Amino acid sequence: RNFVQILRSGVVGRKSLGSRPKRLVQQWLNAASDQTLLNASVGQHPSLADIVKMVHPRPLDPAREAFYGWLIGRRVEEAKLPEIVQAFERAKRGEAEPPRLDFRLMTGLPLPTAHWAALAREMSWTATRMNLNTLARHGVFDEPGMTEWIASRLRDAEQVKRARAFPYQVLVAYRMAGTGVPMAVKEALQDALEIATDNVPAIAGRIVVCVDVSGSMASPVTGYRQGATTKVSCRETAALMAVSLLRRNPMTYVLPFDTALHRVELNPRDSLATNVGKLMRQGGGGTALSLPLASLNAEGILADLVIYVSDNESWKDTGSAHASTATMREWARFKVKNPNARLVCVDLQPYATTQATEREDILNVGGFGEGVMEIIACFAAGERSAAYWVDEINRIDLRDCAKEGI
Repeated sequence: RNFVQILRSGVVGRKSLGSRPKRLVQQWLNAASDQTLLNASVGQHPSLADIVKMVHPRPLDPAREAFYGWLIGRRVEEAKLPEIVQAFERAKRGEAEPPRLDFRLMTGLPLPTAHWAALAREMSWTATRMNLNTLARHGVFDEPGMTEWIASRLRDAEQVKRARAFPYQVLVAYRMAGTGVPMAVKEALQDALEIATDNVPAIAGRIVVCVDVSGSMASPVTGYRQGATTKVSCRETAALMAVSLLRRNPMTYVLPFDTALHRVELNPRDSLATNVGKLMRQGGGGTALSLPLASLNAEGILADLVIYVSDNESWKDTGSAHASTATMREWARFKVKNPNARLVCVDLQPYATTQATEREDILNVGGFGEGVMEIIACFAAGERSAAYWVDEINRIDLRDCAKEGI
C-alpha cells in the first residue's frame, strides 16, 4: 500500500504505476500468504481492494481467485475461500473464536467478551499497551483473571525490553487509559515506565538538559487534532525526556526555565513519575531561550552535550537565517571553555524557524518520537552529523537498488 501510494502521489515524477511496477505488485500479491494478505487488508488510501482492482493479479489457484473476489466485494462461495478467511467469516458471525490475525481486523466485529479475552492473550506487548481502552470497552477486564494477566504482561521486564518500548510510549498509554481500565493495570504501566528507561540510549559525559516550562508548553505535544489530541503535554514530554536521561546518566544536570531559571533538586533514584511531577510544577511564564546558556556561562559549568527541549513558541524571536541570535551568541561563549561540546535543540511542535543554525556541532530535531533519543545519542557520540537524514540518504547505493529491481 505504501509503495503504490508513493508511486501514484506524483512526488516521484509519475501518477500511475506503469507496466513494471504493476508487474511487481502482481508478483507480491501472488507470492504473499493468505494470512499476510488478510492482515494487509487493514487500511485505506489505497486499500488492498483498490490495489487488486488496479493491477488485476492473475490468481494461481481457485482459492486465491476466490480470495481476490472476496477482497473486492464480489459474492463468492465461502467454501472456496482459504481456510483462514473462512475462519474470519465465522468469527464475524460470532460462530467461533477469531483466528490469529492483525488485531485491527477484529475491532469492528460483534465478538462476545470471551473471544475478546482470547484475542487479548494473543496480542503482542505493544498491541496490549495501545488497546487498553478497547479491551475495557469490550469487558475484557471483567473476565476472571484477565486484569491480573494483562497487568503481569505489561510489567514483564523481558517483554518491555523486547518491544523496545521507550518511556514516552508508556506514558502515553498511562495518560490515555480511561476510567474503564483498572487501577492494577495503570500501576503496571507505571512499573513499565521505569523498566522502559533501560531502552533509552546511555549518553556518556556531562549533559545539561534545558527544559522549557513556559505557559505554551501546556499544549498537547501532538497539537490540537480533532479526535486525536493526546492528553500528554509538551511540558510533560520534555520533563520525561530530561528525567529519563538523568536516570541513565546521573551526571545529567536538568535546568527548567521560562523567563527565569527554576532550580529543582532531582534524585536519579526517585521514580520517573516523582521527578516528572517536580518539573511539571515549575514555570508557566514566557520564554527566554538564551537564559540557560547565559547561566551556564556565568557559573562556568562544563558540559559535553547541551539539550534544549521546547515547543514552537520558543523560536518566535528568530531573525534571519544568517543573523546571530542571543542563543547563538551564548553558545559561542560556551564553546570557548567547552570546545568539543554539542548542542541539540528538540522543537516539540516544529515550524520553519530555529534559534540555532544547524552545523557540525548543532543538531535541530523537529517533533518527538521514539527515535529522537537514539538520534541524539548518535550525534553526541559523533556518529552522525547535524544533517542526519541527508547522511542516511547518501548512504543508499543506487547501484544496489538497481540490482534488486527497485
